[in-house]
Amino acid sequence: MTALLPLLSGLGTGLALIVAIGVQNTYLLRLAVSARLAVVAVAVAVCALSDAALIVAGVLGVGAVVERVPAALLVVRFVGAAFLLTYGVLAARRALRPSGDAVRLDDRAAEDGVPVAAPTTMDATTALATTAADAAAGPAADVGSGTAGPASDVSPGTAGPASGPAALEARPASTSRTAPPGRVGPGTTAAPTMRAAVLTMLVFTWANPHVYLDTLVFLGSVANQQGVDERWWWTVGAVAASCLWFGALGFGGRLLRPLFARPVTWRVFDALVAVVMLAFGVILLVGA
Repeated sequence: MTALLPLLSGLGTGLALIVAIGVQNTYLLRLAVSARLAVVAVAVAVCALSDAALIVAGVLGVGAVVERVPAALLVVRFVGAAFLLTYGVLAARRALRPSGDAVRLDDRAAEDGVPVAAPTTMDATTALATTAADAAAGPAADVGSGTAGPASDVSPGTAGPASGPAALEARPASTSRTAPPGRVGPGTTAAPTMRAAVLTMLVFTWANPHVYLDTLVFLGSVANQQGVDERWWWTVGAVAASCLWFGALGFGGRLLRPLFARPVTWRVFDALVAVVMLAFGVILLVGA
């Protein structure tokens, strides 16, 4: 019971501090709906381990050292602000000038255990071009040639494969095609690679001066107020809060993948990402 109280206190404090809309959480959600399961798992591990290292360092007294070296935080602040502003501008550009992006839900997504939604739908132009190509190469090209092709085996009373404009009318409007595994087709967004995801997540985590103030200074000082023995149980609770939150956001966010198969969802999401990134970038730049 003595250990349970500080552990629950650390868990509650950690969750109250970390459960918020921030650059780290926003990018992790983007990976959750667009990247492979292995990439999401590594990103979750990067976030959780980074928080754990910073919290433990704060308990050991590193936070006091950081407070005495404001120049280090100043450099981190400007580097982080530049990165956030750049990322925010790119997100705003994707929202204002969409390219029809959507998550490619193929057999690899099914292997991850994620519900697979309908693939990206062909537009009318693509469907018309496909129908024309089928008509040109189909059995109808053999009519009148004097040679009995495969189409001649079809009896007059049997409905053979339709071609030409009639085929376009007969096809449902939701005709879809899935890009081959390992290839990104029209209207799909390329999944982030492991290297790009990890490097970007490390920048979002370690180039944000607020993470040092929240973990090294704030959580470290609160933990040290718990007493010599209880502070480590409190630290375990705070670290567990980070693991629970990032795990829920990364793996739970994958349930939204069918929703992100629609390009309009990406436009809305990129607009929100742009607002978050630009707002935090400006806040860092002005030193708030």
